[in-house]
Amino acid sequence: MDFEPYRGELVAYCYRMLGSFHEAEDLVQETMLRAWKARERYDPARASVRTWLYRIATNVCLTALQGRGRRPLPSGLGAPGTDPEAPLTPALDVPWLEPFSDARFDVEARADLRLALVAALQLLPARQRAVLVLREVLEFSAAEVADQLDTSVPAVNSALQRARAALGEAAGADEVSEPDDPGVRAAVLRYQRAFEAADVPALVRLLTDDAVLEMPPVPLWYRGRGDYGRFMERVFRLRGTGWRVGSLTAGGQPALAAYAPEPEGGHRLHSVQVLTVTGGRIARNVVFTDPRVLAACAPARPSAAG
Repeated sequence: MDFEPYRGELVAYCYRMLGSFHEAEDLVQETMLRAWKARERYDPARASVRTWLYRIATNVCLTALQGRGRRPLPSGLGAPGTDPEAPLTPALDVPWLEPFSDARFDVEARADLRLALVAALQLLPARQRAVLVLREVLEFSAAEVADQLDTSVPAVNSALQRARAALGEAAGADEVSEPDDPGVRAAVLRYQRAFEAADVPALVRLLTDDAVLEMPPVPLWYRGRGDYGRFMERVFRLRGTGWRVGSLTAGGQPALAAYAPEPEGGHRLHSVQVLTVTGGRIARNVVFTDPRVLAACAPARPSAAG
């Protein structure tokens, strides 16, 4: 019984449930182990291998979520900052939302892995979250989901209704950036070039009026072109110019790998920046500096092309 073909989609499912790429990988490993130990009891007349694996993965995720709070982004915790020179003190006690690594897993349905939607999913109770993802994203039938959750079809339909209503009220859940869209690619390339040139006025011109900049694990975040630009002036003043930037995707969103110049020469991977593009402008930039996120999402060194 070969479970490996399902690993990528199971990691994506657990990521939607947990909001952590690394926890998702661990939980899928546990799912595979449980499935292997229970393989003699698998009944092909009752469910396909894929449906059976999702039942196990759902139980693993629900157990992992017991007693836990949600994984937020900084913008989900408080008001935006107004001082671009404020201390960048990380809040290491907060279980921050992480991006999905497209570099490690190429899954078919990526639109539902974008940060805004996964952050909104975190607001739902765990079982509602499971019902919404299993029904709406993975397109299991209500009967299949009822079996996976050991409940009834009416209970599944009721949970789905409540989840849809709650998600519809969540700000940002409908933000979409398609990295293959020519307009999105052009906007990201312009931003990349302005960043490498340390041209703050050019960066600011590429932003929407209420653009958001956030930097987990630092809870501080900014809204608006003015504060965004002043913070970037601070970055180049403190870290120097001559950055190199490479393009990639994370959770189906356009992203940049930013490599800061080193005093002794060369460049070091500083951050992965996940972008939301709206109307040809950058509407949101979530900057991740966690070493585990960097290792999962981007190469340690910039390519020769920069």
